[in-house]
Amino acid sequence: MIARKKIRIGELLVHNGIISDKQLQTALKTQLETGSKLGDTLIELGYLSSKDFLEFLAEQLRITYVDLNHYQFTPETVQLLPETYARRFRAIVLKEYPEKLLVGMADPNNLFAYDALAKILKKPIELAVVRETDLLRTIDTYYRRTDEIVSLATELSEELSVGGVDLSDLKADSEMENAPVVRLLRTLFEDAVMAGASDIHIEPDENALRIRQRVDGILHEQVMNEKRIAGALVSRLKLMSGLDISEKRLPQDGRFNVKVQGKSIDVRLSTMPLFYGEAVVMRLLDHSGDRFGMEHLGMSEGDLRRFRNLINAPQGMVLVTGPTGSGKTTTLYAAMEELNRSERKIISVEDPIEYCLPRINQVQVNARINLTFAGVLRTALRHDPDIIMVGEMRDEETVEIGLRAAMTGHLVFSTMHTNDVVSTAIRFLDMGAEGYMVASSLRGIIAQRLVRKVCQNCARSVVPVEAELIWLQSVMGEEGEKQQFRKGEGCSQCHNTGYRGRVGIFEILEMDEVLADALRKGDTALFSREVKGRPGYQSLLQGGMRRALDGTTSLAEVIRLVGQVDEKFSVAS
Repeated sequence: MIARKKIRIGELLVHNGIISDKQLQTALKTQLETGSKLGDTLIELGYLSSKDFLEFLAEQLRITYVDLNHYQFTPETVQLLPETYARRFRAIVLKEYPEKLLVGMADPNNLFAYDALAKILKKPIELAVVRETDLLRTIDTYYRRTDEIVSLATELSEELSVGGVDLSDLKADSEMENAPVVRLLRTLFEDAVMAGASDIHIEPDENALRIRQRVDGILHEQVMNEKRIAGALVSRLKLMSGLDISEKRLPQDGRFNVKVQGKSIDVRLSTMPLFYGEAVVMRLLDHSGDRFGMEHLGMSEGDLRRFRNLINAPQGMVLVTGPTGSGKTTTLYAAMEELNRSERKIISVEDPIEYCLPRINQVQVNARINLTFAGVLRTALRHDPDIIMVGEMRDEETVEIGLRAAMTGHLVFSTMHTNDVVSTAIRFLDMGAEGYMVASSLRGIIAQRLVRKVCQNCARSVVPVEAELIWLQSVMGEEGEKQQFRKGEGCSQCHNTGYRGRVGIFEILEMDEVLADALRKGDTALFSREVKGRPGYQSLLQGGMRRALDGTTSLAEVIRLVGQVDEKFSVAS
C-alpha cells in the first residue's frame, strides 16, 4: 500500500495562478463561517468550476478524474464496498483488477478515509477523484434495496413458518421496530424513494408475492417466492393506517406518514380483496420541497401565459382533463397555489385530499356517509368562496351545480377523464348540461399528458425504426423520413431505462363567442372544426411531436401516449 501525503490545495491553486491570494483568503474566511470544505467554498463563490477544481486536484495528486455520469459500472464491483462505508467515506469501487481496486473518492485528500478503505477492501487501492453529487446519486442507484428486500422477506417467511408471529401483536409502535416485517417495510419504502417511485403495489399470487413500483408512469416488478409474508405486510400496513385488520372481505382506504432518507412521505393506502389474498396499493406523496410552482408544470411560455390568463378570470369554469395519472391534480394544485392569497377564499372538494395546502379549505368526500361532491359543493357555496375546486365532475348533479356556481360569480376549477378539449365540452352536453349553461360558464379547457423525458446523460441521436417510420409518414408525410430523434441508451442515472423524469404536454382551449355559440346550439361538429382552426391551437400530438423533435422525449414515447391519430403535423406548424 502506497503512503499518501496531504496537500494544501489552496496554496497550490494560488501558485498555479488559478485563483488569486485575495480570493483564497476570502474563501478561507467563508469556510470558517460555513464549515464547508475549501473546494466546495471556492466553487460556491464562483472562483472556479467544479470540473476545473477536480481536474486540478487529480493532477496534483497524480490520479485520474472520473466523470461518473459517463462511467460504465459493474454492480458486483460497486458492492465490494459495503454501502455504510461508501456513504461514510464518500467512496465507490469503480473497477477490479487482479492486483488492485480502482476507487473513486470525493475527497482523495482524506488520509483517514484512504487508510480505512484499504483495510476494509483488503486489496491495494488506486485512487480516482469524482464529483460528490454524482457519487451520492450513483450510490443511491447501485445500492438499491432489492437484495435486502429478498433477504428480509426470507427471514420473515421463516419466522412465520414456525408460528413465531401473531399478527394481532404487530403494533404500530417502537416495540416492533426490529421485527422482520417492520424492517422489510422500511426497506421497501427506502428502495421506492431511491427509485423515485410514485406508487408501490403489493399483490399476492398463487405461488408468489409481486411487489411493483411505478417509476415515471411505468411499473417495475420484483417477484418473491415467500407468498406467506403477504398477510403480515398487509396487517402491519393496516395498523399503520388505522384500518380494521380483521376485515379482509371489503376494500379499505387509509393513510399514514413515514420519514425516509430525511424526506416526509405521506402514504395513501388502498386495500382490495383478491382471490389469493388482499392487494395493497400505496401512493407516495413527497411533502418536502417546492411542489406546485407554475413554472414546474413544463408548459411553454405561451401556454403558461394562456393558463395564467384563464385562472385569473373573475368567474367561470376551467377544466383540466386527461386519463388517470396524467398530472391533472398537480396542475390544479399549482393553480390554487398561484391564487392562494389572504384576500381570496378557496374551497376544494377532493377525493382524496393528496396534499394539505395552508389557507385553503379542503374537504374530503365520503360516500359512506353521503358526503358527495354535489352535497359538499352545495354547502360550499354558502361559505362565501371566491374560488372552488371540485376534484372531479362525476355526475349530472355535480356538473349542474358547478356550472351554476360559475355563472353566479365564482371561479370553478375541476377535472374530467376525457381525451382532449373537444371531447370534454361534448361530454358536458352528453351528461345532460344545458348548452346555454356550458356556453355561459366555460372559460377554458386544458388537456394534458405526462411524457417520460429522455435521460440526458445517456441520450444519443437515432433514426426511427421501420414501425416508427410508418407512423411518422401517417402524420408527417415525406417530412417524417428526414427527422432525427433522441433516445436514452440506459445508464446509472436512469436505472438503465433510458428515461429520467416526466414533463407535461398540453392542449389549451380558451373559449370565445364563436365557440360558445356552437355549444349553445349543441352543434358539436361546428365546435370541433372551430377549435382546430383556431390560430395558435396546439393539439396533444403537436405538443408531443415538438418535445420529440427537440430531444426532450423519444418518438416511441409520443406514439405510446398519443396512439392512433387522424391529424397531420408539420415541422413548420
